[in-house]
Amino acid sequence: MLIFRRLTILIICFLGITGYTAFSQEASVKDTASTASAGKKGFNAGEFIFEHIGDAYYWHILTLKTSHGDHPIAIPLLVIVYSKTTGLHVFCSSKLEHGNAVYDNFKIAMEGPDKGKVVEIQPDGTTVKPLDISITKNVAALLVSVALMLWIFLTAAKAYKKNPNQAPKGIQSVVEPFIMFIRDDIARPSIGEKRYERYMPYLCTIFFFIWFNNMMGLIPIVPGGANVTGNIAVTMVMALFTFAITTFSGNKHYWREMVDAPGVPWWLKFPLPIMPLVEISGMFTKPFILMIRLFANITAGHIVVLGFFSLIFIFGQMNVALGYAVSPLSVAFVIFIYFLELLVALIQAYVFTLLSALYFGLATTEHH
Repeated sequence: MLIFRRLTILIICFLGITGYTAFSQEASVKDTASTASAGKKGFNAGEFIFEHIGDAYYWHILTLKTSHGDHPIAIPLLVIVYSKTTGLHVFCSSKLEHGNAVYDNFKIAMEGPDKGKVVEIQPDGTTVKPLDISITKNVAALLVSVALMLWIFLTAAKAYKKNPNQAPKGIQSVVEPFIMFIRDDIARPSIGEKRYERYMPYLCTIFFFIWFNNMMGLIPIVPGGANVTGNIAVTMVMALFTFAITTFSGNKHYWREMVDAPGVPWWLKFPLPIMPLVEISGMFTKPFILMIRLFANITAGHIVVLGFFSLIFIFGQMNVALGYAVSPLSVAFVIFIYFLELLVALIQAYVFTLLSALYFGLATTEHH
């Protein structure tokens, strides 16, 4: 508990210090012609949306538009890269000035296949992508959510140990209904009375992890706003955990049915093993579906909300009065979708947990 408290204090101090050192850098303007070109370009809804749902090396707060250019205000994060030629480099992302500066031969690529990523400039002028293990916005948000979960559940566990025979109160009364729901409505019916307990820690962890990050992604201010569960790498890792647990939990009946499904005509098994191939491919498509479903639903929700916001600027670009006219309707739709997303955040956590439990149940069921 003492280690967790120190870790929490360290994270809070880090965010506080970086918040005070939030940087405001002016985008470089090469000449008057490029400025005029940028002015004619106008609002780009696609760039606006994907900039907000994508990952970044800083936690963007707002952009101040002045006569001298745009001044982005953001919380800088830690850049950790390893170069094959110069070794390990650790520095603050403010050194890169949102892609407008080069630091120690590193910069943020503004175009090409590595756009938005830190690249290293070679002596011949070309760029290569180093090994990047930086603390990006998604990583920082993930650490915050993990710290929040540890604080909530360690506090609840401590209260249960202190008062084992008393009715839950405080934070216990908040988390206990969800844990009971996972146990009684997901784990027991899907896995079975005899085996559900061994999977409860994972099912509870995955449920609350997805739900907490979904909810934090809907908060527009720091430490929210990051699209953690809308990141395909995050959903892939969670799906791989479910796949690994399912695979290693499989009993002999599970593997026998994989190659010799009962009730299937023999000519679908021999000489062409059609059904065994279908069953084996299904073993891999299940985690793939888990990964894509969560990623697509969360990302789509963010895109829809930002899309309605973009309508204000798109119509405003055509005519200022038209922009004002569209604003109430656009904001109304945003509020409606936002409340819908609050429900979707919980539903997606439930669906991922339920499907994981069903896969565990299929892998451990006994032959009757």
